Amino acid sequence: MGHLGAFFILLGALGALAEICVIPEMDNQLVEKLGQHLLPWMDQLSLEHLNPSLYVGLRLSSMQAGTKEDLYLHSLKLDYQKCLLGSTSRNYNNGCQTKPSMGQLALYLLTLRANCEFVGSRKGDRLVSQLKWFLEDEKRAIGHDHKGHPHTSYYQYGLSILALCVHQKRVHDSVVGKLLYAVEHDHHLHQGHLSVDTVAMAGLALTCLERFNFNPDLRQRITLAIQTSKEKILKAQTPEGYFGNVYSTPLALQLLMTSPMPRMGLGIACLKARTALLAILKDGTFQNALMISQLLPVLNHKTYMDLIFPDCQAPRVMLASTLENPSPAHVSEMISVTLKVSSVLPPYQQAISVLAGSSLKDVLEKAHELGGFTYGTQASLSGPYLTTVMGKAVGDREFWQLLRAPDTPLQQGIADYRPQDGETIELRLVSW
Repeated sequence: MGHLGAFFILLGALGALAEICVIPEMDNQLVEKLGQHLLPWMDQLSLEHLNPSLYVGLRLSSMQAGTKEDLYLHSLKLDYQKCLLGSTSRNYNNGCQTKPSMGQLALYLLTLRANCEFVGSRKGDRLVSQLKWFLEDEKRAIGHDHKGHPHTSYYQYGLSILALCVHQKRVHDSVVGKLLYAVEHDHHLHQGHLSVDTVAMAGLALTCLERFNFNPDLRQRITLAIQTSKEKILKAQTPEGYFGNVYSTPLALQLLMTSPMPRMGLGIACLKARTALLAILKDGTFQNALMISQLLPVLNHKTYMDLIFPDCQAPRVMLASTLENPSPAHVSEMISVTLKVSSVLPPYQQAISVLAGSSLKDVLEKAHELGGFTYGTQASLSGPYLTTVMGKAVGDREFWQLLRAPDTPLQQGIADYRPQDGETIELRLVSW
């Protein structure tokens, strides 16, 4: 038989041991209800509220929003190109209150691929150049000895590489090398704990690079880093079944679904995650638009890798608008939530009365109205996050952590979490 025949037999045996991550179909009504959560967001067409991830999620799902979807894409193109390309001066304005971040630009490039468009023309080349300049700047911030940190995050770093890759734009080995080093060395992807969504985004970016073989000198490291990313995600699975938490699970599943893995238990781990997500979908607490947009492709057996060669002719079911209004304005019951801030002097603690079903952001706003409490937020694609509390702003490598007493970190942000009667919520300034 010879050595070559023995090699192929061994290869076949290894392939037989490989497992795949498959998410069985969920109830169509549940999935449609999840998609309907995105429709109100698609009515918000100001630059501040435009979120390219919503469009990408819908195009990779089994559903569509018809003319609303077309209008949303038109608004994205109009505002993003105006605000990103409208001026080369440092006194940037052009009617744009804020310039989209490079993470948003990366998502915008994914949007174009979701519509089967490649960046071309001078405008497209300028967008690509901006993203490459951003990566070079972040690479310098990390440093040749890898002791620094990106100005933004490794999540945006990986997302930017992915966006360029699906448009078949090569990224320099030195830029890719920084992401590889971060995956190879755990502490670079920690924010007090392993950031599963960051690891997943890095793995997706590297998977795209591997498929195109854009960086042949790094190919072995890239292949190994993809496997390392998957192993880290599997080890981060909670007893409930989430990978990290409920909000990082969709992106983690996208990476695990990209290719088979020579690891026993992968299929079971994915089924366990599906069961956990199904429970969340049934009780209706999964409302964050960004995370919904990352979950919808998974439920349609697709991932961001499908943006490499998207199928824009695939049939999709039209989403029907829902008249359901989950607003707490129709609920008359009042609850009491204690708000606590120990990271300032003097410490703050106050019982706040709000309508049942109110979000934590509603609690903060009510506390501000009552006096003695101040806070500031900044918008992001996953919702607003705290930047200042009681006049104390976050510093370098700091953030305001949300905890339910006595010491349970919240998995949701201020706009998504809805406190229960009698709960104490602490805002704690922590470093990472």
